[in-house]
This record gives sequence, C-alpha cells and structure tokens, in this order.
Amino acid sequence: MSIVLHAPPTPSAPGLLLRPWRAGDAGALLAAYQDPVLRNWTRQPVNTPADARAFVRRSRQGWAADRRFSFAVLEPMPDGERLVAHVLIKEFTPGRPSAEVGYWTVAPARGRGVAPRAVDAVTDWAFARFAATGLTRLELLHQVDNPASCRVAEKSGYAFQEVLPAQPPFPRDGHRHVRHLA
Repeated sequence: MSIVLHAPPTPSAPGLLLRPWRAGDAGALLAAYQDPVLRNWTRQPVNTPADARAFVRRSRQGWAADRRFSFAVLEPMPDGERLVAHVLIKEFTPGRPSAEVGYWTVAPARGRGVAPRAVDAVTDWAFARFAATGLTRLELLHQVDNPASCRVAEKSGYAFQEVLPAQPPFPRDGHRHVRHLA
C-alpha cells in the first residue's frame, strides 16, 4: 500500500508521517505496548512478538477488505523514523453515514500535539476518500475517565455529543464526540 499522509509540524514537535503498518513495525509496536498507560486504555494488548505480528497482519487484512484503515504514525529522526502513535478508521461500511476513529500514542509523544494532528490528518483523508460512498460523520469514543482523549477530540474538531452508558467490554460510561463532513 502506498498511501502516505502528512501532518504539519508544531513548535514542540516535528511533522508526522502516517502510513499503513508494515511487518518491520512489529518491534516498535511491541515496545509501545510496554507502556502501562497505553495498556490501560486498549482492549487487545500486544504482549509478545507473535501478538505484534498478528496486529500488523490484521491491519493489512483490514486495508485489503476496505473496512478498517490503520496507520502507523511516525516522526522523522536523524537515523530514520520513530513510532509515536497509531490512528485508524474502523467500523466503516460503504453506504453507512458514520464510522469511528480511534488512536493511541506512545508515552514520549504525549502532550506534544501528536494525537490531534494524526487524528485530523486521518479524518480529512477518510472524508476525502469515502464521501462518495456516503460517509458524512466520524465518531471518536472514549471512557469518561480519560480526559486526555476529550482534549484530543476537541483539538481535532470533534464536538462532544453525548454520554454513553457503560456496556461490555467498557466498564465505565463513555463520551461520544462527532465530526461531520464539512
């Protein structure tokens, strides 16, 4: 897959490169999941090299099925690139007006505007790519006890819409934030 997105730099962070996951990303993915904060917010932790390879394989299968679009978010470094986040469009079905955006960031990337820029880049891409299929709305969902995700949603132009009652597999109430095709 040759899709590559870019997010602009800020005063505190360089520009970002977003691309589909590759087999060579498995090590960085496994390292990212060693973070207890990340593990707290994810439903499918990556604990082993086999888990990391399965994550990448599922990501590629989602792209191939044209239903789930996962991006590795990278920062340029003098010696290459460093994984700083993951962002995806999920629950996409042609003809359905809405889909969901999700994301996570690695610990060193938090507080530097990485997540809002990555979410914004993927949101713009999704609306441009899928508006003709009927996509007019993206939702960002998070648990109420995750104020950082509220800030990411707001900075990415996702307006708070409602509180969602807790239901498995989510143990706490949640927030639904929405961004509409402009």
